[in-house]
Amino acid sequence: MSPHHIHMKHTCTTDVAITRQSHLTRILVQIGLVLALFGCQSATDRSTDDSPPHARELVDVRSRILAYTAGLEPDAPYAPPGDTQRERVAASVGHLLDGDTAQAERLLAPLGLKLTRLTDTQSGRRYDEIAAARPGRADRWGRLYLTADSDVRWNAQVPHPVSDQDTERLGVRLLEDNPGGSLVLAGAHREAGRDGAADVAHREDSLFHAIVVELQKRDVPGVQLHGFAKDSERPYEAVLSTGAARSALTEAAALADGMQADGLRVCRAWSARCPLEGTTNVQGKAAERHHARFLHVELSPKARGDGTDADATARALSGLVTTWNSARR
Repeated sequence: MSPHHIHMKHTCTTDVAITRQSHLTRILVQIGLVLALFGCQSATDRSTDDSPPHARELVDVRSRILAYTAGLEPDAPYAPPGDTQRERVAASVGHLLDGDTAQAERLLAPLGLKLTRLTDTQSGRRYDEIAAARPGRADRWGRLYLTADSDVRWNAQVPHPVSDQDTERLGVRLLEDNPGGSLVLAGAHREAGRDGAADVAHREDSLFHAIVVELQKRDVPGVQLHGFAKDSERPYEAVLSTGAARSALTEAAALADGMQADGLRVCRAWSARCPLEGTTNVQGKAAERHHARFLHVELSPKARGDGTDADATARALSGLVTTWNSARR
């Protein structure tokens, strides 16, 4: 119902005296009409928003994600999805970004995947989660969390949760602390399966890769989080690069400056010889093909765990995604 659907026939006679009671009645009728119109308009406004997924949950998003990653084991079975499965998921992500949740759900259901609208109990922020509907093979393909409160303006990628210890925690922290974001999360330990099948940063046959590429095609910039073991040959807290891509050098330099301003030692791969430059990373190669902005971030244990170095890393990365968030408004 909207205002133009309500027709009122006004009748009045001049020979009827308006008493205090009739005057009050008219006021109450007018107030009721205003409230009715407001209620109708509010319903209209809600209907113009994209319809949420059928499944909805009120959860602690951080606990939900970290409980999932806590179960990842290096000796667990893993088999990648097939071509058709990856294509359907990529298409569903596209429909979800376009606000067509119904079509996204239709594409996901035959794959054993489910779309759920989550409301975080801590922040009140809403996220759309793509995850397995039940334990099994699809549960090891990974998950996606997209903000449902705005357009998606950036994404954090965690290809090696648990094996690159605490990168999953850092990814969740970025998602929680900054609006407009998404989190792409691998669903298996890097050493799961056979012959490196679960090393999604170097495989194109993963759900992780399919989702990242779909975001790249839509010009959503991404930062990929990795971890390295500290040793004497790596006197850094962070190694920053754009991988095979060369389209985010300005953002990379600003991120390096922010980290160094907070006391972190940074190796800048675009101007120095650094280990772990990410040049063989397949998401970086895809970013180069799609002219998408992509940053590859390698972090020492102290820079991704707890303590002042980790806080400095989180602040610098928040500055990065805040820039991306503002640029796309």
